[in-house]
Formats: sequence, structure tokens, C-alpha cells
Amino acid sequence: MALSREDVLACLKQIKAPSGVDLIEAGLVRALTVEGDKVRFVMEVDSPDPFKAAKDEAESKLTGLGATAVSIVMTAHSTQPAPPPDLKPNRASEPTGPEKIAGIDRIIAVASGKGGVGKSTVASNLACALAAEGRRVGILDADVYGPSQPRMLGVSGRPQSPDGKIILPLRNYGVTMMSIGLMTNEDQAVVWRGPMLMGALQQMLNQVQWGALDVLIVDLPPGTGDVQMTLAQKAHLDGAVIVSTPQDVALLDARKGIDMFNQMGTPVIGMIENMSTHICSNCGHEEHVFGHGGVKAEAEKLSVPLLAEIPLHLDIRVAADGGAPIVVSKPNSAQAKAFRDVAKALIADNKA
Repeated sequence: MALSREDVLACLKQIKAPSGVDLIEAGLVRALTVEGDKVRFVMEVDSPDPFKAAKDEAESKLTGLGATAVSIVMTAHSTQPAPPPDLKPNRASEPTGPEKIAGIDRIIAVASGKGGVGKSTVASNLACALAAEGRRVGILDADVYGPSQPRMLGVSGRPQSPDGKIILPLRNYGVTMMSIGLMTNEDQAVVWRGPMLMGALQQMLNQVQWGALDVLIVDLPPGTGDVQMTLAQKAHLDGAVIVSTPQDVALLDARKGIDMFNQMGTPVIGMIENMSTHICSNCGHEEHVFGHGGVKAEAEKLSVPLLAEIPLHLDIRVAADGGAPIVVSKPNSAQAKAFRDVAKALIADNKA
């Protein structure tokens, strides 16, 4: 006897699920096929055991209706929807955390809570001092809005890209250098939003042919913004050096910088007090223009090493503006010695 689909559905509506609702209303019947006197369908349930009685009843009633063959398959379905298929071509998975950059042993960030404290001057002199000690050094000028390393290191010209992908850095005083300032005019403002900043930083980190370096110094912009977070998230930072003047206002922001690195899990190598004291070049009188000892006190309070106290001296400024840091132009001066001592201490502590 040939059965109709309507007959079968009407029969199944008479059978109750454990919830008290019939099988059709409960939405448990799937892939119903009626071919003559043969009936087959799937019962999609969470667990087969509670529905065994309903399955037996369905087989019995359908046989009584005239079916000569009844096939009911119970399948357990997941309460979680299956993820959609990945239709994208196979590609390497994106990194999920900070990664080491090929060829670079260590990365040190030079940072400050606010601008105008001499962070870039410290970064360039520290890089040259490390190079003078025999280290293979690179410096990445990540201060996108105010790139000053090309001027301080006496570097000019556009970086070359032989294949449109790899960027060749420039080099001077034994330091390999890359800066966004090399790709723009000196008096041209960089007006970028966060995503463009992050993209440029990742390009300079990963597409520049840094070669084999013992240490890469990253001159960060002041504050606690997108560039700092991107660097900490994308590259494995071995430590940060915080630069501040002894002035209370500068120290307030320096604390925020240290807190940012602590939150991101980057160790703070130490603090440098810049413009610590001024000695008159005419009479030798010493005066503390921005106060004195503030960074030392703050370092002790935060249990962070004080790496150096750098004086406010005309020669440091003249050397930076002239494109030859004091470590290069007057390597035997007392001012240069302060930077060289920091470099030697970092090397001795195996941090550079």
C-alpha cells in the first residue's frame, strides 16, 4: 500500500516527545522520505535514550498504517552551532602575541611621559655609545609625529626598496637607522590616525632589512598611546628606559609611562635624569634649572634603577643639532662619559 507524505506526518503528530509536544511540533523529524510503502527519517535529539519509546511507537504506528519498511535514525546534535567553513585560501596564521624580530637579539624602548625632556637625544647618544663598545646597534625612530633621529645622526636621503617590499635602512656612526622622517620632507607634518601609525610601525619593524643586531633602540613618541601599545603587542620588548627631567610635572607623566610598561609586561630597565644640573660655561657656577634629584627619588620609590644623571650642557645640544651626537663629536668629554657609562652598564648586565 502506497503511503502519502501527509499520512505519515499525521501519524507522527500523534506521537508525543518526552516534553509532551508531538514529534512534528517539536521539530525532531528531519529528512523525511516516503517512497511507496517505505518510510525513513532522522530524529534529531540531544540524547537518544529518552526518545527510544517515541521511536518504537513511531515504528509501530507507521507499520500499522501500511508501511512495510520503516527506518528511523536518531542522531544527537550539538547545542553549539557549527562554525562556518573557512573559504579563504590557506595562509600562515597571524601571530597572537609579541614576537622576536629575526636577526635582532634585544629590543630596548627609550620612552618619556612627556615631550621636551631630551628622550631622542638620549636615544641617539645611547645607540652611538653602544656601537662604540662594539655592539651591533640599530635605532628605530618611532616618534612618528616628531621624528628627529635623521637630524641628530646626520642622516639624509630616501631609503631604497629593491623589490618594493624590503626596505634598506641607512647607517652612520656604526648605527643602522630607520625613521619616518626619511620618507617625508623635514617641514612636512605627519597627519595620521591610529591605524596608519600602527601600520607604519609594523612596516618599519618587519620590512626593514635590519641585518644581525645585538640591540635595537626604539625612540618612542612621548606619552602612552597607539605606538607604544602596538610595539609592546607586536614585538618582544626586552626592556624600557624612561627619560625624565627632575621637574615635578615631568615626573608625574614619567610615572604613567612606567605604569603603562608594567601593565604590558615590559620590564623597566631603569630611569635617566636628563638636564639634571647646569654648570655655567663662563664662571662654573652650578644651578638646578629643573630641580635636582627628583628622578633618583622617584626611581627609589618605584624600585627602578637610576641609570644616569645627564647634565644640561650646551655641547650636547650643539652636537645633536649638528648631526653628530656628543658621544661621537666629543667622546672624551664628561658629557659623553655619562652616556658611555650607561652603555657599559647595560652591556655588563647583559641587557644590551
